[in-house]
Amino acid sequence: MAIPAPGRARTGLIQALLVANSVVMLYPIAVMFLSAFKSTAEIYSTPFALPQAWSFANLEQVWSETRFARYLANSALVTAASVALILVFGTMAAHAIARYAFRGGELVYMFFLAGLMVPLKLAIIPLFIQLKDLGLIDSRAGLVLVYTAMGLPAAVFILTGFLRTLPGELEQSARIDGASEARILWSIMLPLTRPALVITAIHAAVPIWNDFFFPLVFIQSDDYKTLPQGLSVFMGEFHTDWGVLFAGLALASLPITILYVALSRQFIAGLTQGAVK
Repeated sequence: MAIPAPGRARTGLIQALLVANSVVMLYPIAVMFLSAFKSTAEIYSTPFALPQAWSFANLEQVWSETRFARYLANSALVTAASVALILVFGTMAAHAIARYAFRGGELVYMFFLAGLMVPLKLAIIPLFIQLKDLGLIDSRAGLVLVYTAMGLPAAVFILTGFLRTLPGELEQSARIDGASEARILWSIMLPLTRPALVITAIHAAVPIWNDFFFPLVFIQSDDYKTLPQGLSVFMGEFHTDWGVLFAGLALASLPITILYVALSRQFIAGLTQGAVK
């Protein structure tokens, strides 16, 4: 059946807006990658043009003048550990809130939602004092705990909404067959919530990977610096080597981009499934 003219115009307008949004979002990323192959002088003279000569000197300088491999390993370790803890604790909390009726359940849910409204950075002074008393300043474990606390509210919000859409007959049938509550969560609920888990993981991983504030406050040793903090050595008070900095940023963005591409099918499936439900 042919689409009416008003419907075609509306579809064309939506597609044009999506294309425009894609250009706006991808253009700065393209400029960053192109600038990684330029000198600082060339960036100032022709910031939006293609490189006159594709030079890998900036990439070599990032690798030779910084402990890039160490920073990359720290970022990967902190991000992976934080996301793993967020998924474990977030799934358990969301499952209890969504699938069990108990007194104070909505109050517990609102407690987690309050974490979305109050930025953790507002509590940086008491948080610093608490981590200092625990001996977790200048350690990866301290960052992992902070990021876990920061990501749990959003994880509980996303997973609770998804789990509430699943039919209760699944659990009832499993209980009749003699399955334990842990078995129900592991064998029935987790496979069904895999798209939501992917959404939660990506939603948590991106800000942790890109964060500069908390490592700047809690990390003093060069051995524990993450990528954003480590690359700041190229930013001086009076001079910034933009070519090398863009090269470092381009390298730093590759892992999280590859992760998103690898999980994009699950990510889109989760969004689509949530919309249908």
